[in-house]
Amino acid sequence: MVWFHLKQEKIDLSADRQGETSVPLEAVEARRLYRQVADQLRALIDSGEYIVGSRLPTERDLAEQLKVSRPTVREALIALEVEGRVRIRVGSGIYVSEPAAMAPLAPSSAVIEGPFELLRAREFIESAIAEQAARVATPEDISRIDTSLEAMANVQHPGEASMNHDRAFHVAVAGCLDNAVLVRVVGELFDQRLNPYFAKLAHYFENPESWNTALAEHRAIRDAIVARDAEAARAAMREHLVRSQARFAQNFGTEARIHAGSG
Repeated sequence: MVWFHLKQEKIDLSADRQGETSVPLEAVEARRLYRQVADQLRALIDSGEYIVGSRLPTERDLAEQLKVSRPTVREALIALEVEGRVRIRVGSGIYVSEPAAMAPLAPSSAVIEGPFELLRAREFIESAIAEQAARVATPEDISRIDTSLEAMANVQHPGEASMNHDRAFHVAVAGCLDNAVLVRVVGELFDQRLNPYFAKLAHYFENPESWNTALAEHRAIRDAIVARDAEAARAAMREHLVRSQARFAQNFGTEARIHAGSG
């Protein structure tokens, strides 16, 4: 199934930028197209339009010219960095990497969802789960949730241990429904954070401050479940995952300083 098509027209990427070379790009029309954006940028690098050491246009410029969202561009740039095609220098820009730094490409058949796509899926699924959890959670369920929160409060972040405790919290909320399928789905969705694209994005945006913010959001979810407030539990889970997306959406280019993100 094809989810996108391209306009067959060339766009002067930098015609309004003084001193920059005009580079042709094709406008992209569709949703969740970070792979297509990455393909276009990769082709321009391979063709010599962007030489080694040159700086790519800003995330904002790329989004405007390709007619896609900035998160889509961000995912595309992360994908290219994972491949070794570009290097992101916080506060400076995105630069084409030396050929020697290029990593082997993943098999073309490998399907890796983008970080924002994963977070939106979790927002939809886990919000509904939290709503039902508030209706059916037992004292034992609450105890498991509290155990995960206590562990989260006493672990260093970022790190593998903190991710394990974060995962345990979300799985514990799903466990309130006593449905093994939902527990597995929530766990598997969380585990997608271990893919190289998400890991690279997290490298730029996660820190102890973001962890404390995410921990407070987790506690709000827990409190709503304990209070048997289904609507509040749904809203708290949704708010947590929406804010996770917003934290990861902070710009890593030259337009703003990075803050943080955790999910």
